[in-house]
Amino acid sequence: MRILLDENFPVDFAKMLAGHEIATIHSLGWSGIKNGDLLRRAHRVCDVFVTLDRNLEFQQNIKILPFGIVVVRARSNRIAELSPHIASILEAACRVVPGQVESVGV
Repeated sequence: MRILLDENFPVDFAKMLAGHEIATIHSLGWSGIKNGDLLRRAHRVCDVFVTLDRNLEFQQNIKILPFGIVVVRARSNRIAELSPHIASILEAACRVVPGQVESVGV
């Protein structure tokens, strides 16, 4: 599965999602790109977009996207706060279908 991590994730977090093809906004050189343009670009590189942005689904038309979105609800974007959610993130990534949002975490 091809997973794209939003720019609000620490770069080292990608290494923790073993067994999948992981790209990051940073590694693609897309830092600072607005959500609408980012989501239009993402269809070429991912099956699932993982973000900490809880408002994304209310700001964008998610239903038309050719990939699913996993929203991680964590206290912060520090690895110590995110790592307990790794199994849930991967499970949600396997479940989510294009145009759908799955939320995990607190």
